[in-house]
Amino acid sequence: MVIAEVSIVPIGTKTSSLSKYVAKAIEPLKKQTSISFNLTAMGTILEGELSDVMTAVSRMHENVFDEEINRVVTNIRIDDRHDKNTSGNYKIQSVMHRL
Repeated sequence: MVIAEVSIVPIGTKTSSLSKYVAKAIEPLKKQTSISFNLTAMGTILEGELSDVMTAVSRMHENVFDEEINRVVTNIRIDDRHDKNTSGNYKIQSVMHRL
């Protein structure tokens, strides 16, 4: 399983508010049950098999385009461990335990 952080930015919006586009990016995730996701203030965390996560990111990216948006920049960071099973919650709890 991988943990990926995704940030999708539409270029050429009429206002500085992006919540409309964030909602459009998140929409395909509701249909993809093979991954879990967590919306944060600065991006979205996805967890699942690498191929499923990459498919989800592609759908998120494409869903932001519309008649107003002709350019989208997507950044992805992937944490892929093969030595043990982990999750975003596990990583957070590990840090909190040390505080």
